[in-house]
Amino acid sequence: MDLHRDENPMFLNDYLTYLDVIRGRSARTVTEYYHDISLFLRWVYAERNRLSKDEIAEVKLSEISLELLKTVNVSLLYDYIRYLRDTRGNTPRSVSRRISAVRSLFRYLTKNKGLLQTDPCQSLELPTVKKALPKFLTLNESERMLEAVEQSQTPEALRDYCIVTLFLNCGFRLSELIGMNVGDVDFYNRQVRVLGKGNKERIVYLNDACLASISEYLSARENPPEEPSALFLSRNHRRISKRRVQQIVEQALQAAGLGGRGLSTHKLRHTAATLMYQHANVDTLTLRDILGHQSIATTEIYTHLSSEQRQDAIDNNPLAGQRRKSKK
Repeated sequence: MDLHRDENPMFLNDYLTYLDVIRGRSARTVTEYYHDISLFLRWVYAERNRLSKDEIAEVKLSEISLELLKTVNVSLLYDYIRYLRDTRGNTPRSVSRRISAVRSLFRYLTKNKGLLQTDPCQSLELPTVKKALPKFLTLNESERMLEAVEQSQTPEALRDYCIVTLFLNCGFRLSELIGMNVGDVDFYNRQVRVLGKGNKERIVYLNDACLASISEYLSARENPPEEPSALFLSRNHRRISKRRVQQIVEQALQAAGLGGRGLSTHKLRHTAATLMYQHANVDTLTLRDILGHQSIATTEIYTHLSSEQRQDAIDNNPLAGQRRKSKK
């Protein structure tokens, strides 16, 4: 995690430490916040010192002071949003993410540290982000994907089948799956301990398909591996990487005739959530706990109805068979 702490102003380093130690954010999240905030600080410095847009990247963060941040107002923030949109070509979603990091910084400096008296982000409005329905596999397509992996003749077929099974049944995040250890699996109580976002642990229950695939994979796994604690291993007997899991999923989708649709490991998470909601009648609160969402609003994107369900709802209306009586 390269945060260039030697080059940062003290308030920025304090904030990054706060995200890591107090808020428990992952290293990846802290790094993303650092980059988003760094861009904002450099842009503000350039604006206040009448530098050209080409000179923004050359601004040294060590030149940024709290006095500079005191000059930021809502009008300047809207100018920054316009810069992100028009100059950098950011989408509304990307703009929203970048401004979220800036909001978080100002909230920390005002409410947590009292270093600033006013928070210019309080009255800031953001561009509307279009909410698209998540991509997912149907039940039939999920079965086809599992069958394609099962028919694989590679030495890693049992591992790959187990990985896809866990994705489709439990909706794990990619980082959660590769971080699993053998000791996290409790066969007796039919559950696995997962380390989710923000280093938050949760327990996810395993069904028969998951337990069987894990057991079969572990029985065939070569021992002793380089990293015996890791559940999923690569060919060199070390913990499997994110990219390798992504390749496994991409190859399985291709083999099942489902390639070229923009599907990914995260779309398998969408699939698991959708299948549980549509076919197992799982309520949103239970689904939130299974997926490890902090907000119920995040879970509600999975409660969309398929086109077949919408058609069935109309077809099964008790008035569906009603016909106009012809006049005699």
